[in-house]
Amino acid sequence: MKAKDLVNLGEAELRQKATELKQEIFNLKFQLRAGQLLNSAAIRNTKRDLARVLTVMRAKGYNID
Repeated sequence: MKAKDLVNLGEAELRQKATELKQEIFNLKFQLRAGQLLNSAAIRNTKRDLARVLTVMRAKGYNID
C-alpha cells in the first residue's frame, strides 16, 4: 500500500481501512501466539500500512479515534 494511493481516499474509506488493518494485526498476533503464522514480517508490514493510513488522516486534518 502506498501513501500516494491513500491520499485519494475519503475520510470514511480511510477510517474503514484503518479498522481493517487493526483487525488484521489482531488476527496476525493471534496466529503468531498459536504457532500458525508462517510469515512474521506480515505483522510489521501491516503495522506500517496502518501508520501510513493514520499519517494521511492526520495530514488531511481528520479526527483520529
